[in-house]
Amino acid sequence: GVDSSAGQALIVWEDIMKLAITGKGGVGKTTLSALISAALAQQGRQVYAIDADPDANLAATLGCPDPNAIKPLVDMKELIEERTGVTPGTTGGMFRLNPFVEDIPDAHAVNLHGVRLLVAGAVKRGGAGCYCPENALLRALVSHLLLDTDTDLVLDMEAGVEHFGRGTVDHVDHLMVVVAPGSKSVETAKRIACLAVDIGLKSVIAVGNRIQSEQDGQFLRDALPYFHFAGFVPEDDTVRRADMDGLSVTEQTDDRVKQAIDDIINGLKGNTGP
Repeated sequence: GVDSSAGQALIVWEDIMKLAITGKGGVGKTTLSALISAALAQQGRQVYAIDADPDANLAATLGCPDPNAIKPLVDMKELIEERTGVTPGTTGGMFRLNPFVEDIPDAHAVNLHGVRLLVAGAVKRGGAGCYCPENALLRALVSHLLLDTDTDLVLDMEAGVEHFGRGTVDHVDHLMVVVAPGSKSVETAKRIACLAVDIGLKSVIAVGNRIQSEQDGQFLRDALPYFHFAGFVPEDDTVRRADMDGLSVTEQTDDRVKQAIDDIINGLKGNTGP
């Protein structure tokens, strides 16, 4: 329901939300990840956000004053060795596929305006020896948070479609594909949808971003007729300026964007996909 007595819309949730956000690079998926995470936290939700994009920018977007000070999980070699039984960077040997990770969120998450952020980091893909222990830890952590019935989870995925082969998002409630007006963004969204179907995701939704006119929204609907659009977020120059100045976009957005984000969140409940 909506309670406007406090002067603003309050979305009342009955279910925990697990959301993965992806799309072509440059469409604003990290910005939307930050805005959605912050909006959930402002509603009093317990929210974890995982920056799973190797080009990690979610901390800065959420307003972290020193994002480089956050050590990515894949760089915590002692932790990875302790939990998986294998030293990162070595070759050969057996490692634990389901390492213990339940204490990692509390121990390593950084609280940014109520959003508890974990930075995954870039997993090297040069060989199995340096790839698998880190990946095993990250997958176990994501699986743990997906099964946690007390917290919301927002995954800021890497741009494109490469991550779908690694089984990271096959148990999320919704895969949100961020798409901006333009043919390249649309084509990426189509490829993502096909791969999502292949791994059995039940709810694949789209959000139109950087919308400047009704024509922009109609272009996306016409280009992606089989997508369910959870909403459209208007172009906001303050977001671009905040990004340039290293400020939190969650504190710089105008009321139109905030309302669009609230509408998207509210509409996700009970959505069953395209």
